[in-house]
Amino acid sequence: MPDFVGAVDQGTTSTRFMVFDHDGSQVGRHQLEHEQVLPRSGWVEHDPVEIWERTRDVVSRGLDEAGLAHTDLAALGITNQRETTVVWDRTTGEPYCNAIVWQDTRTDRIAARLERDGHGDTIRHKAGIPPATYFSGGKIRWVLDNVDGVREAAERGDAVFGTTDSWLLWHLTGGVDGGVHVTDPTNASRTMLMDLETLDWDDELLEIFDIPRSMLPQIRLSSCPEGYGTTRVDGPLGGEVPLTGILGDQQAATVGQVCFSPGEAKNTYGTGNFMLLNTGTEMVRSESGLLTTVGYQLGDQDPVYCLEGSIAVTGSAVQWLRDQLGVIRDAAESETLALEVEDSGDVYFVPAFSGLFAPYWRSDARGALVGLSRFHTKAHLARATLESICWQSRDVAEAMATDSGVDLEVLKVDGGVTANDLCMQTQADVLGVPVSRPVVAETTALGAAYAAGLAVGFWKDTDELRENWAEDRRWEPQWSEDRREEGYARWKKAVARTLDWVEVDR
Repeated sequence: MPDFVGAVDQGTTSTRFMVFDHDGSQVGRHQLEHEQVLPRSGWVEHDPVEIWERTRDVVSRGLDEAGLAHTDLAALGITNQRETTVVWDRTTGEPYCNAIVWQDTRTDRIAARLERDGHGDTIRHKAGIPPATYFSGGKIRWVLDNVDGVREAAERGDAVFGTTDSWLLWHLTGGVDGGVHVTDPTNASRTMLMDLETLDWDDELLEIFDIPRSMLPQIRLSSCPEGYGTTRVDGPLGGEVPLTGILGDQQAATVGQVCFSPGEAKNTYGTGNFMLLNTGTEMVRSESGLLTTVGYQLGDQDPVYCLEGSIAVTGSAVQWLRDQLGVIRDAAESETLALEVEDSGDVYFVPAFSGLFAPYWRSDARGALVGLSRFHTKAHLARATLESICWQSRDVAEAMATDSGVDLEVLKVDGGVTANDLCMQTQADVLGVPVSRPVVAETTALGAAYAAGLAVGFWKDTDELRENWAEDRRWEPQWSEDRREEGYARWKKAVARTLDWVEVDR
């Protein structure tokens, strides 16, 4: 068997290709950003063709730079930004419009109408998630209703939908020349269209959204021994490699962090924050604003479920400081600038740019910066931005403890923001529990590689994966309980100031 497994990690701001050995160590990597298209307030788009081109580039260059060939790869996995919606013509391969990104809020009226018409409880019960702009179902419906010719093409069987895993896998396996149209339960569970119990598209949900079943990909295992297909000889790998693993990015990070036992949790810090708690083969239906989602389905094993707290804007708030305000030149400078002051000076920044996700689910909210006086500087703003990442995670952790009855003892963390020591120390302070970062911080790609490798026997079981995990750094809480609770109470007041800012039909 070849010595390595590859993974394509198609994220919100970039696409990367990584190669791992049997120890889970990185042996090759290439990454490219893609454009963030912002045509109007609340709209966030990507060019699907650009994403495919970036994928071709990172795969071919990643192999070249590592001195590897397709014959060195035992399998290939894909992980992806989950709810981002691509609709394309299966006969031409052309997208009908730009991809509608998970952060996009144009479907707020669709979500509100679903609640108003009494469909909210059905969606929550069957799909485990509330009607919200976040998820794919409303985005598909918007394309069908607003892009000329798409509904007619869907009824003919020409227009198909996929999250970016499906879009890339279709291209990798041939595109218009026999491309395979599949996804896995983790991505399908983010559409509002899949029944969590049957792990299949649900006729009642499809009728509610008025979406033809023929548009949707086949749902296959997250780790699939029989494979979804193989890469084409004329593709970016230059030869045939079995495609055997698909996981949505946050579920991939859960696998990469080896959270395989009920009660184990991880928090990924990327464009947004995503905390997942493994609840085992039992579905825990949230009463506190969390999502019930499929964590993974490996081979012939029963599906494993998670409670998830999804936060829309965390790392992208740091990007906002850089790109929109020009306060910093790069992400690393956010820490340097924030360290110029001892604290935020009681300034609180709630980055509700796309409304508030878990546990509030308020699409009427918008960003707010409160507590300002002439005393405050850009250093205070930088520190408040980093603290906002941590306070939002505290909101989710509180809801998770309420739903599960399990209090966090330690939080495993991963993603780009974990390189910011000040932010991770603040996270430990805000939660009052230790924060632990693994040696391999890019656990999203690693999880996709694990799913693919398990399918072909590169790794024999999850116990073997556990042996690969090692801690790189741990932050212990330093704040007093009084400081922690006083700060959290003020954070909640700041959140209240963001609500009812945008008029949404209810």
